[in-house]
Amino acid sequence: MNTLVERFGFLAPDWRDLVEILIVSWVVYRVLLVLAGTRALQMLLGIFAIVALYGAARVLNLSLLEYLLERVFEFGVIAALIVFQPELRSALAQLGQNRILRVFSRLEQTQVAEEVTQAAEEMARGKIGAIIAIEREMGLGEYVETGTPLQARVSDALLLNIFTPYSLLHDGAAVIRGDQIVGAGVILPLTQSPVTDRSLGTRHRAALGLSEETDALVVVVSEETGAISLAQGGTLHRSLTPDQLQLMLGQGTAQLTAPPGTLSAD
Repeated sequence: MNTLVERFGFLAPDWRDLVEILIVSWVVYRVLLVLAGTRALQMLLGIFAIVALYGAARVLNLSLLEYLLERVFEFGVIAALIVFQPELRSALAQLGQNRILRVFSRLEQTQVAEEVTQAAEEMARGKIGAIIAIEREMGLGEYVETGTPLQARVSDALLLNIFTPYSLLHDGAAVIRGDQIVGAGVILPLTQSPVTDRSLGTRHRAALGLSEETDALVVVVSEETGAISLAQGGTLHRSLTPDQLQLMLGQGTAQLTAPPGTLSAD
């Protein structure tokens, strides 16, 4: 009986263990947000399975299996750093988006909002269709892979060039991460919810679809009417003025105001 108690004694945590559990849980949550929508998430699940197997081997005192897995872990750390290098770099870049450090990224967010708004206003004036997805907490890496990868600072001139009619990339979406355009010609998922308004085209349905699956802000400029819309959380805010759009993008949410023409895909 005493041997059993000694073996499972680690299952009775004190307050320090609870603090560590909370910290580790928060870190894991942030990592999953970065990996969401990427192939690395499947690899991470595989690593969790190996760790769980090691834990079971230790509890059941399977010495040989425990020894072999320990050797795997020794080299696995180096392998993980190589495999997850893009995600680790992305995680460090997104650290500035944390609420604790958000004061340092406010200026960058405002500048991006200004550039996107200026581009949307000019494209609306010329009735140039466009769809621009702005990544927030949830990664959009899975969708970026469907288009052409870019690494260029956000500017209204570059966005106008991307969506110029008959250009190679104008049919898809542009994806913004931080202050960088990371993809163009990107294919977005169409909404699976019924949309009764027949005036909404493929761009609007794609904007709704992405906003249903992620927390991204998606700007749409209608090619037919030149109207500017913004999708977030499965809701499409239509017929926005440039000032309204810039305010919403600058605040990082479309829920701070309820402009006329708000449409839910439900």
